[in-house]
Amino acid sequence: MVNVGILGCMGRMGQALSSSVLNASDLTFVIGSERPGHPLIGKTTPEAGIPVTDSSEVVFDVADLVIDFTPPGNTALHAAMAAEKKTKLLVGTTGLSETDEPALDNAAKTVAVMQAGNYSLGVNLLVSLVQEAAARLGRDWDAEILEMHHKHKVDAPSGTALMLGEAVASGRGSDLLALRTPAREGISGERKEGTIGFAALRGGSVIGEHSVILASESERITLSHRAENRNLFADGAVHAARWLSGQKAGRYSMQDVLGL
Repeated sequence: MVNVGILGCMGRMGQALSSSVLNASDLTFVIGSERPGHPLIGKTTPEAGIPVTDSSEVVFDVADLVIDFTPPGNTALHAAMAAEKKTKLLVGTTGLSETDEPALDNAAKTVAVMQAGNYSLGVNLLVSLVQEAAARLGRDWDAEILEMHHKHKVDAPSGTALMLGEAVASGRGSDLLALRTPAREGISGERKEGTIGFAALRGGSVIGEHSVILASESERITLSHRAENRNLFADGAVHAARWLSGQKAGRYSMQDVLGL
């Protein structure tokens, strides 16, 4: 049995993760954290009676594996805690800073670490399909990525949109930084061949919609995914956590989980 801690356990995603972990027969939800001042600090969650702390460090002390879907800003700190405490870490935070990736890489020298912009099984299959399509069609086909999320999302483009952009770039034998086009506004000029464009929409309660559009002079292909229920992300993350719990130190992705 694997003891699991969840950071931000009472947020929308945190509650979905909590429910999925509680329903997993081989995982045990032992502790959660919330921001200082939250009314449940020092108490337990209403339904399952799981203790809630305002100290991330305590979560890493108690758990064998920590799930972190908290907003951007603390990923590097959490990675350092994972390395120090020898606690496996699964990260779903998006909008990572330049210091976060090296911190995750450093933690992966000591423990098993996974970070993904999206834990949906369908999205991760879509990533592979997009990479293959981009490889077969080549740079002559224009690539545009469109995404929409709820009005409360703070980062843009979404982590999933960036994953899809990286898949296009990888399929073309390049990297996203070299091909990405900034958001267009005003007189932006003609589209440069081989670039990858992004458009981000925000509104209402949309869970997540992503489309990759590949267009030539005479035809167009659209590969899309729509999230119908927030639980799909939690269920995918728990599936990944179960897999990660059996891995040695290293940096992993959902492609590893799916064997792609």
